[in-house]
Amino acid sequence: MSWSALPAAGPSSDPVTLDEAADRANDAASWVGDNWATWLSTGLRMVLILVIALVLRHVIRRALTKLIDRMNRSVQTVEGTALGGLLVNAERRRQRSEAIGSVLRSVTSFLIMGTAALMMLGALNINLAPLLASAGVAGVALGFGARNLVTDFLSGVFMILEDQYGVGDTIDAGVASGEVIEVGLRVTKLRGDNGEIWYVRNGEVKRIGNLSQGWATAGVDVMVRPTEDLEAVRTVITAVAEKMAKDDPWNERLWGPVEVLGLDAVLLDSMTVRLSAKTMPGQALGVERELRWRVKRAFDEAGIQIVGGLFPAVETAAAAPDPAAGVAAPSALASPTSPQSLAAAPITPPPNLAK
Repeated sequence: MSWSALPAAGPSSDPVTLDEAADRANDAASWVGDNWATWLSTGLRMVLILVIALVLRHVIRRALTKLIDRMNRSVQTVEGTALGGLLVNAERRRQRSEAIGSVLRSVTSFLIMGTAALMMLGALNINLAPLLASAGVAGVALGFGARNLVTDFLSGVFMILEDQYGVGDTIDAGVASGEVIEVGLRVTKLRGDNGEIWYVRNGEVKRIGNLSQGWATAGVDVMVRPTEDLEAVRTVITAVAEKMAKDDPWNERLWGPVEVLGLDAVLLDSMTVRLSAKTMPGQALGVERELRWRVKRAFDEAGIQIVGGLFPAVETAAAAPDPAAGVAAPSALASPTSPQSLAAAPITPPPNLAK
């Protein structure tokens, strides 16, 4: 007597007896018994790798976050002091720190989780050589196709790490200039003088002029008549500068005294006196305007005339009429004996033609 079973390979398969089915079950049980230890060890190894990777990733990200918070607190302690005026403001430092922390956390997560994935594949006895070769070829192809993107990203990383500029700075990036409103790893956003927004790729920036770091220089040219007394001009300007350095808010915006550098140009109708002062970053234009305003008012009170107005002598001469304006030039035809009159006289016809 025999027991039939479902066909294993198709309708034409021979029936399986009870003894053969028992042998196959015993073989499967023995195979599972022989390999369950390997499966268990492999599974435990993969779980251990994943747990270690997650814990390491969490610890490193937490350490980076604490480091960034400590950097921000150290800057906030000096904000508002004399030293804080020379340093980057807390908001800009916070944004820069957050950007650097975001990049570091992303790189850390990619390296740790990528390494863990490769180790887990290795635990499954998967040959990683073809996979790594394919990834290398794909990376090279992606690098050639997206080289501009890679250039922009790397340039943005170095710009942030080197603190070349930050949000709120006024910069000249060559291709565009204006106030920085956002700093990204690929694109920097600038607001121009007329309100337009420029999107500048970081890889296109070849040179950067930061007008908001360190200090700025305010320069003013005062043009007066060449007949003015230079010592009186210097005295008036010095008094204006001393008073301006004591008034609010110019006493904070001026980082040095207003200096009279001397005569910058001497012409027949004017002479130029050059003024210079060291100011806070980004405050040079406002200081120049206020200094011109005060110098003009002081000159008006002192009777010193700035080039551009009408002199009293010129006004008197222009008002008097010219007596020779109504006299015409003499004419050569007024004299009948002049060559011009003789040439214009009619020709007398010959006598024979008159008959």
